[in-house]
Amino acid sequence: MKLSSLFIGMIFAVAVIAVLLMVFGVSFHRPLAQGAALYNPANEVVVKGAVHQIQEFACPVSEGEMGAHLMLKTGDGLLQVHLAPARIMRSQNLTFAPGDQIEVVGAKFRFQGEDGVIAREIIRGNESFIFRDPQGKLLMMQ
Repeated sequence: MKLSSLFIGMIFAVAVIAVLLMVFGVSFHRPLAQGAALYNPANEVVVKGAVHQIQEFACPVSEGEMGAHLMLKTGDGLLQVHLAPARIMRSQNLTFAPGDQIEVVGAKFRFQGEDGVIAREIIRGNESFIFRDPQGKLLMMQ
């Protein structure tokens, strides 16, 4: 009887631990690449076009926080451009408007089936906005 009680107690303990892990959302899978880890200098491109739309959403490039994005209308269609965390864009008072003609220097990447560019630099007319260093590390920290 003691052996069966011990066995039942062990099963109960394992079940309780498993339920607690699920409740608290513990995950044992490898995390997705974020931020500068997604920026590959070997994939750097220059794209030109007109700003079609401005968006803010939680983004892996912005380490999961609200990120600022542009949909850029190019000769090949629409391309999503990842800028920087939205809080940084607001603190630096950086804004873009639909119709702005810009040139984006950044790294092309594919994430969750979507093509995009992580902007390192954007040129609008005679203005130049530098977001990242050549390795993709965000420069505008606040």
